[in-house]
Amino acid sequence: MEVDYLFQIGDYIVYPMQGVGIIKAIEEKEISGVKQQYYVINMVISNMQVMIPKDKILSSNIRPITDIIALKHIINTFHHGESDRLLSWKQRYKVNTAKIKTGKIQECTEVVRDLMRMKKEKALIASEKKMLDSAHEFLLSELRLIKGITENQIKSFC
Repeated sequence: MEVDYLFQIGDYIVYPMQGVGIIKAIEEKEISGVKQQYYVINMVISNMQVMIPKDKILSSNIRPITDIIALKHIINTFHHGESDRLLSWKQRYKVNTAKIKTGKIQECTEVVRDLMRMKKEKALIASEKKMLDSAHEFLLSELRLIKGITENQIKSFC
């Protein structure tokens, strides 16, 4: 009997708050007397290995790499989307953290866009600078894996 998996070995995925990873294996492990199938994922940026039970993969918000079709909308949002400039830094930090936790490229793009715009106007506080650096690294690591993307399209996010 063949087991159906959402992801296959060798697939690149995006894990919220961690960035891009690659499925290295699907293994059965027994933990606390319970046998389960686990995805073994090597995270690209942090160089760590993560194991996620197969039945928890959907609730973890892990998703495949975005495709080139969605990229046009993402580029448009990055360059032309509106930023909410009325939030205090605490509110902004909370909103941006929630956006990054979704794992959606659209949300991460908005965080990078808004923080880059703010950085041009004034220096970011340390926590927002760190958030911008992380979100930007997550975004670029995914963009580099999109089939059909050009180097100029990637540079437009820098």
